[in-house]
Amino acid sequence: MASVDRVEGGAATPSASPAHDLDGDAGPNQVVILSGLSGGGKTAAAKLFEDLEFVVVDNLPGELLPNLADLVSSDPTRYARVAIVLDVRAGDAEKAYRAMRGALEGRGIRPQVFFLEARDDVLIRRFSETRHRHPLGEGRGIAAAIADERRLLDPVRQESDVVVDTSDLSLRELRERLFARLGDVEPDQMTLQLLSFGYKFGLPLEADLVFDARFIRNPYYVEELRERTGLTASVREYVLAQPGATRFLALVEDFLAFSIPAYAAEGKSRLTIAVGCTGGQHRSIVFVEELAARLRASGQGPVHVFHRELDRR
Repeated sequence: MASVDRVEGGAATPSASPAHDLDGDAGPNQVVILSGLSGGGKTAAAKLFEDLEFVVVDNLPGELLPNLADLVSSDPTRYARVAIVLDVRAGDAEKAYRAMRGALEGRGIRPQVFFLEARDDVLIRRFSETRHRHPLGEGRGIAAAIADERRLLDPVRQESDVVVDTSDLSLRELRERLFARLGDVEPDQMTLQLLSFGYKFGLPLEADLVFDARFIRNPYYVEELRERTGLTASVREYVLAQPGATRFLALVEDFLAFSIPAYAAEGKSRLTIAVGCTGGQHRSIVFVEELAARLRASGQGPVHVFHRELDRR
């Protein structure tokens, strides 16, 4: 079953096609800054952007970044869609990022920043399989290089509009995650991403807040519900009818009503809220769907929903 993306005001549908995602009002230029950890999926993402006819600029020396901003702003027809890959190879990654973003915004272009990452064990395996050298790995082990890279890129991560943990994503799922969020830049409104997951498959790295739904009886142990998911009415009714379910939703909703404005006041433009259960197929999906509906009804948005484990069925 495909991962599902829902946006505010839309029906429950699979993620839209790339052409549909780019039909909104994106301004004269649509510029993406693509950053993240080495081995986190930036090369694959860059190829996906190329498929959308973006001009992809990878590993440009930091000194040339202001010139690139001039080029993009001076020819909005030729450079209507640009993806700039920017990471530790630029030297001082934070300085290069701030120079690029500042140069673009100084010319009236608001870039959308994507940050790709993965768990350490996954990154180590990827480097082992490809035999590529980590850009910070000279004279030391890969684990130490990854730790240093996380530290150096953390300022970029904190200001990113979209953070994606690629540890367990297929190429198709990565495509859905990226393209569902293209053009989703609302300076005066926080973007919310609700994510269901299974604890047995690990915590999602991109989550800002994590709520545990494992206190609810598991529909997996009800024979007629086992092979269904939280997207079905029967599982939803079973979960929400249990003692504590309504109270849990009310407590989370109250906490979000309190915390979302506080996060926004601190300058945060996106918030990823994860709800987990054991396998990520039943309880977490029900609660994420219900929370998304309540947030949309309260006027929050854009609200996106992803169910990480659905493709594991």
